[in-house]
Amino acid sequence: MTFEQYLQTSLSALKRNRSRTGLTILGIVIGIAAIILIMSLGKGAQKLILSQVQGLGTKSVVVVPGRQLEGPPSTVGLESLKKRDLEELSKPYNVPHAAHVIPLIFGNDITEYESENFRAQIYGSSDQMPVIFDADPVEGMFFSQDDVVGSANVVVIGSKVNTELFPNGGGLGSRIKIKDKSFKVVGILPSKGASSLINFDDGVIIPYTAAQNYLFGTKHFDRILVDVDTEANIDITIEDVKQTLRMTHDIDDPTKDDFSIVNQKDLADRVGVITTALTYFLAAVAAISLLVGGIGIMNIMLVSVTERTREIGLRKAVGATTKNILLQFLFESVVLTLLGGIIGIILGTTASFVASVVIGRLASFEWTFIFPIGGAVLGIVVSTIIGLIFGVYPARQAARKSPIEALRYE
Repeated sequence: MTFEQYLQTSLSALKRNRSRTGLTILGIVIGIAAIILIMSLGKGAQKLILSQVQGLGTKSVVVVPGRQLEGPPSTVGLESLKKRDLEELSKPYNVPHAAHVIPLIFGNDITEYESENFRAQIYGSSDQMPVIFDADPVEGMFFSQDDVVGSANVVVIGSKVNTELFPNGGGLGSRIKIKDKSFKVVGILPSKGASSLINFDDGVIIPYTAAQNYLFGTKHFDRILVDVDTEANIDITIEDVKQTLRMTHDIDDPTKDDFSIVNQKDLADRVGVITTALTYFLAAVAAISLLVGGIGIMNIMLVSVTERTREIGLRKAVGATTKNILLQFLFESVVLTLLGGIIGIILGTTASFVASVVIGRLASFEWTFIFPIGGAVLGIVVSTIIGLIFGVYPARQAARKSPIEALRYE
């Protein structure tokens, strides 16, 4: 028999009892659909998490104040990053591969405009902030270096702050109050979402000198960000930063560093590995239903062999070989599982797309639908393998039947 004949015979046999065929492949459909759904949502979650982690880009190095102590979580030296550190890190002969170095101070407080108010995230930084974060205002402009030097009362506001404080528009050029201090709005940011450090939409950004002098009353920084010229120079830049800070802090023993450094690229890589492993683990758990579906197919095929005993005897009587009977029933099993796999892929893709749309609308962040090509290929391959494994025994039982005994079967 040819491939087309095996396929035609198998489909004809399955069509004779459509309800049983549908129920038989249900386990396969559910298993494959669950795998597609989990892998699609897992990749969507991974993209979202990585976009947050990579908000600074993979070329950024973040200096965090404080030294982690052994034992219960605690740190010392949270005020260890000062203006001198910023100045020394900005000197080319100390950190030659630093493209930009900016400080960051953060907190939160109520922002007010006339009768409107909104609790915003407050960030103090330098005029180079939009270069690192790719955050150019959609209206107005960012504050200048002169504004930083002069501790100017100017502010750049996020899109949500603009909407909340100025529902009727007209935010640019207006003056808002933060802790009873008046700030002129010189720029409005587009809707950008959050990075690993900055929530732009809910944020207001002012010169770090103004933040220190007027709002927080501090002389230290919460972070110092170093933007490296190329990824290839990240490791050497980290060493340069360490050596420079040890010099400014008079530290001879590296174990007594009162700062730590976070490499965005390493962090993104680690997060990617973790989320991928978790996605495949959940997919493996969902795949257990495929085993159940395979056992169901084997049972139904055994029932089919019994029901079609006379058919088997008749086929052998007119010349069908043991191999023909074996391949016919094995082919039916594979067709069953492949059909279940295809339906499962379609159902899982539809469900994951709908889930992505719902999550995107209900949540405050952007969720992207991602079709898991690897999951679809895995579904087809696994379906075929299950059909072969769980179809072998029923097919052999059919092929071993004696034609004389089979023809006598009632």
